[in-house]
Amino acid sequence: MHQPLMSSRRILTAGSLLWTGSATAAGDAAPINVVAIGMFLLFALVTLGITWWAARRTRSAHDFYAAGGGITGFQNGLAIAGDYMSAASFLGIAGLVYTSGFDGLIYSIGFLVGWPLIMFLLAERLRNLGRYTFADAVSFRLQAGPVRSLSACGTLVVVVFYLIAQMVGAGKLIEVLFGLDYSIAVVVVGVLMIIYVSFGGMLATTWVQLIKAVLLLTGASVMAIAVLALVGFSFEALIARAVERHPLGARILAPGPLVADPVSAVSLGLALMFGTAGLPHILMRFFTVPDAREARRSVFYATSFVAYFYLLIFIIGLGAVIVLTGETRYTDAATGLLRGGTNMAAIHLAQAVGGDIFLGFISAVAFATILAVVSGLTLSGASALSHDLYASVLRRGDANPQEELRVSRMATIVLGALAIVLGIQFEAQNVAYMVGLAFAIAASVNFPILFLSMYWRGLTTRGAALGGFMGLVTAVTLMVLGPTVWVDVLKHAAPVFPYKHPALFSISVAFVSIWLFSITDRGPRAQAERAAFRDQYIRAQTGLGAAGASRH
Repeated sequence: MHQPLMSSRRILTAGSLLWTGSATAAGDAAPINVVAIGMFLLFALVTLGITWWAARRTRSAHDFYAAGGGITGFQNGLAIAGDYMSAASFLGIAGLVYTSGFDGLIYSIGFLVGWPLIMFLLAERLRNLGRYTFADAVSFRLQAGPVRSLSACGTLVVVVFYLIAQMVGAGKLIEVLFGLDYSIAVVVVGVLMIIYVSFGGMLATTWVQLIKAVLLLTGASVMAIAVLALVGFSFEALIARAVERHPLGARILAPGPLVADPVSAVSLGLALMFGTAGLPHILMRFFTVPDAREARRSVFYATSFVAYFYLLIFIIGLGAVIVLTGETRYTDAATGLLRGGTNMAAIHLAQAVGGDIFLGFISAVAFATILAVVSGLTLSGASALSHDLYASVLRRGDANPQEELRVSRMATIVLGALAIVLGIQFEAQNVAYMVGLAFAIAASVNFPILFLSMYWRGLTTRGAALGGFMGLVTAVTLMVLGPTVWVDVLKHAAPVFPYKHPALFSISVAFVSIWLFSITDRGPRAQAERAAFRDQYIRAQTGLGAAGASRH
């Protein structure tokens, strides 16, 4: 018997591993894994050493936000992959493949197809136009105040929702695997996150992500190879055995409940694809490389690593079906379900194929994954507060770099404390909608403004500000009125808006509103903004020419 993923106490959603139950259910508790704790402590010590090393080299705002621009394309690509390969990708999607088969592949493809979009449309121009955040590129020819304010608000909403989900995921993961109290786990993650970012900045965050990516790819590769060895290294045999063992049989090869109708399928795909291209902590990484050529290489390497990783995850999910189905050692005696929920499928598989030592390694890697992701999120949120709002809007560009750096570190502490408090408060709440909303907002606010600012001459400040605001309001409103919040959280009988994923509608509203409010803007400022598109285009293509985004 298998636990239905979306109706279980532990819910998978786009981009994060989420638990919605309060405490670990009876029978879910696992023995304390000494190996996992030891490996996690080793990882923490190594990364704290890296933070100390990075702190000695972080002296300016450029060092703090962009690692001094000294990261190579290969290093940045691996770090981006590390930032993107969250615990959901490893544990959550593997669990989704374990329960639903094809639906897990849909998520993997949705996450992956956003990368070519970034590569061909955004990476080079973003690097040439911006300094530290994507708002730098957007405000190149537009009025800085309204555009930066909206971009910063969109960034902060995405970051906060994402952070809450990651903190809840970290707390529940360490509670189940390490035997520590949930609140203690959340505090540990928050404190480490604050140390990494406030002292080491982007340089420390980059190396934390690099190490985590190597460990995660190594662990996943070993698991996938072990699974393939069971079926004679034949993909055909792997699928046949999974179909034979799974209660749904051949139905695991067909679309399931996540894409039950065309609207849901398209909306989910758009959220994953355009949301990826609008995630602030991913876009920020393109300013860590020295030039546009290295930015393009970053996306190429990131796409390669992520594609390889998702192939491994699909193999791991099918392997879990073959190995774990019907095994009483990994299930709860009272319910017959996997111990810890279906999101623990990869963890149990690690023990099945590699024993307690490999289980400890994979458990520590999963926790390290969350540490790396929350560090990148916190840094992007701190940069939005310090660089976009404080230095560029409140001080109108008059803040000196050291002052901006102090504000960044203060913002990091505030965001870290907020993440700890909210992570503890939302332990027993349904937070699945938060990450879905984060992707929808990134796709409905950040991506349309960034894309049109680079490619459409007719964009004006009024169009960007009002259209982006309309996309933000639409995404939030439809998510609240949809089944996830209106029914699951607020306990109404039926949703006002019938679909779980609002991206199809909110993205459409954003693009149409930006176009409408821009073409009807006939003021002198709008004319000047349209005329400045040529200067922006030259700089976007060459990195030379006009003064750049910093002039605002």
